[in-house]
Amino acid sequence: MSGITGVQHLDGQTDGRPLNGSTFPVPQPPRREQPPTVLPRPSRGEVSAMGMEPNRSAPSSRYPLLSAEQLIYAITVPLSTSIILANLLIILGIALNRKLHNTPNYFFLSLLVADLCTGVALPFIPWMGLNRQLSFSSCLVAHVFPNFLFLAFLLNLVMVHYERYTCIASPLHYSRLWVHRRFPLALLVVWAPPLLYAALPAFGWNNWSAPDWDYCCPTGVGGRMEERRAEAPCAANATSSFCCSYRRVFPNAFIYLEVYGLVLPAILAIAGMTGRVLWITRGQLRDICRLHRSLERGAAASDREQRLQLRYARCVAAVSLTFLACWLPYVIYMHVCVAFLLSETRWSSTVHIVLSCTGVASMAVVPLVMGMANRQYTDPASRILLKLRARWRTRRPQHGVEIAL
Repeated sequence: MSGITGVQHLDGQTDGRPLNGSTFPVPQPPRREQPPTVLPRPSRGEVSAMGMEPNRSAPSSRYPLLSAEQLIYAITVPLSTSIILANLLIILGIALNRKLHNTPNYFFLSLLVADLCTGVALPFIPWMGLNRQLSFSSCLVAHVFPNFLFLAFLLNLVMVHYERYTCIASPLHYSRLWVHRRFPLALLVVWAPPLLYAALPAFGWNNWSAPDWDYCCPTGVGGRMEERRAEAPCAANATSSFCCSYRRVFPNAFIYLEVYGLVLPAILAIAGMTGRVLWITRGQLRDICRLHRSLERGAAASDREQRLQLRYARCVAAVSLTFLACWLPYVIYMHVCVAFLLSETRWSSTVHIVLSCTGVASMAVVPLVMGMANRQYTDPASRILLKLRARWRTRRPQHGVEIAL
C-alpha cells in the first residue's frame, strides 16, 4: 500500500524511503527530549577536599597582596640597608683610629667586609630558592656568587672567634701563632677555599643535564595558574631548557656536604669556642675573688665580689641570648630546606622568602653586635656625628637671624 512510508529500523525510526519506490519526503515522528540531569551539590568538606575554593574566597587566593618579587624587596631592602650602614660605621671607626691598626682588628675588618658583601647580596639570596627563566651562565652566577659570599663570611667569623679564643686561652703563646705572624696567609685561608668550593658547580658538579622539572613554568586554569605564577616567577612562554633552579645548580651531595660538612661544624665550633671563653672567664673570676678574700683575711663576700658575679651573670645571659637570637633562625631555615629537599615536595614561596631573609639577616647581625659592644670601634664615628650635630645646631640660629633681618 502506498500509505506505508519508509523502512522502520530497530530504534523505531524510518529511513525516509517509501515502499513503492517513490521519493517524496515523509515527515519524521517528533523526538522526546530527556530532562537534564541535575548533579548533587558538593558539600563544603568535599569542596575543600577536591582542592576547590568557594567563590567568595577566590579573589583573595587568586590575587595575593604581594607578589614574590615585592615581598623579597619589602623584607630585604631595609635589612640590607641597615647591615651596610652599620658595617660602614664600624669600618670607618677602625680606619680613623690608628691604635686599632693591628692583626686582631685586621681580622675583624676582614669580617666586616665579608658582612658588608653579605648585606649587598641579601636581596639576591631568596631568589635562589625560586625558579626563574635564566641562561646557564646567568643561573650559575645567581647561585654561585651569593653562596661564595656566605661561605666567606662564615669562615671569617670562625677565624675571628679562633683568634680571640687563642688570645684568651694562651696569651703567652699568642704572638708565636701562625695566625698572628702570617696575616696574609690567614686571609688567603678564609677567602680562597669558599671561592673554590662555591665554584664547583661551574666546573661541572651540577644537575644542568638532568631531566627537566615540569614545575618551573607551570600552567593551569583560572586562579590556580595565577597563584602558581606568583610562586614561580617564570615567563609564560619559557622552555624547560632555560629553567633556573637550585636543584639544577647544586646537586644533593653538594648541599649535604655544605650543610653538614661546612656550615653546621662551623656553627658548633663558634659555640664551643664561645663556651670555652666563658668557662675560662669564670675560672679567672674565681681566682680574683679568692685573692680578694685572702687579702681581707677570710672575710665574707664584699660588695665588689657581688658586683663581679652579677656582671659575669649578665655577660653569660647576653652572650647566650645573642647566640640564640642570631643563629637559631638560620639553623631552623637550614634544616627546613634540607627536610623539603629530602621529601622532594614544593613548598610555599612566602615561607621560603621569610625564612631565608630572617635567617641570613640574623646571622649577619653577629659582627655588628661584636663591633657595637666595643667602644673603640664606635668612638670615632660618634665623635664625627656629634661634631656634625653641633655645627647644625650653631648654623640653625644664624639662619633664623638672617631670615628675621
